[in-house]
Amino acid sequence: MPLLTAHNLHKRYNGIHAVRGISFEIAEGEIYSLLGPNGAGKTTTIGMLTTLLAPTEGEAEIGGFSVTRQPHKVKEIIGVVPQEIALYDDLTAAENLRFWGRMYGLRGNALQKRVAEALDLAQLTERADDKVGTYSGGMQRRLNIAVGLLNRPQILFLDEPTVGIDPQSRRRILDTVLELNRQGLAVLYTTHYMEEAQELSHRIGIIDQGQLIAEGTLEELIRTTDVRESVVLSLDAPPEDPAALCAALEALPGVEKAASPDANLILEVEAANAALPRLLPRLSALGHRVRRIELREPNLEAVFLHLTGRALRD
Repeated sequence: MPLLTAHNLHKRYNGIHAVRGISFEIAEGEIYSLLGPNGAGKTTTIGMLTTLLAPTEGEAEIGGFSVTRQPHKVKEIIGVVPQEIALYDDLTAAENLRFWGRMYGLRGNALQKRVAEALDLAQLTERADDKVGTYSGGMQRRLNIAVGLLNRPQILFLDEPTVGIDPQSRRRILDTVLELNRQGLAVLYTTHYMEEAQELSHRIGIIDQGQLIAEGTLEELIRTTDVRESVVLSLDAPPEDPAALCAALEALPGVEKAASPDANLILEVEAANAALPRLLPRLSALGHRVRRIELREPNLEAVFLHLTGRALRD
């Protein structure tokens, strides 16, 4: 029996159909990533699964409990790490943890033990008595995750936990997620970073415009979408009309799809060695100079481009 099952979840509010019939399952001990751009419906989906938002239609069960009919039971077995930092700047790390621990119903020695464990996990024991307002963004993110683990949940919801932090802090958070999973914790992880989903996930759900358009392991996604090799061309300047340039290149034999984030061109091709002799003269004739060429084997970015017709950063 899956630990989490979502059935045909919809959410409409303020005239917006934010989530459109999402269904998926998460097994015990699995990391499942929802990958999609900002505004795709990831946070709204987590809101419904964690009982913060009532679904307009559909249902979900976690640990056998309904999120709509048994929300208190669901809250007892989940941990939630929201995208926004849920900490008090004028309290120390230890005080924040004790506050949230009491909200979970922890008291006495059990509370002190869990606070000490959470500080150790976040690698903040030496800064336990410093106010959170003095912490870096990465330290606050790590403490935010520690709060979500105080009740020893069966599944942890992480909503874009690495947004806006430095690379070193990001690496620590990813390593923490992997270690928690090695200890048996299931994780629902939302991100718009391809490399995070590719590194962390047992399975990936690709979400776009409120719909889950594909899911599976990375290998399954590559196989079922039949993505090709990719050629990434760095131009000397961003094109004035990216859509027109992509259309012109897609007209060439062997070029399946094209996208133009920033000053780059990402092209899905049948065979790079056959496509490049056509691409480079065409770009030159259109007034573009190529500074760098990169060839990529089929990956998650190629899958997303194939499914949506655009790069994730568009």
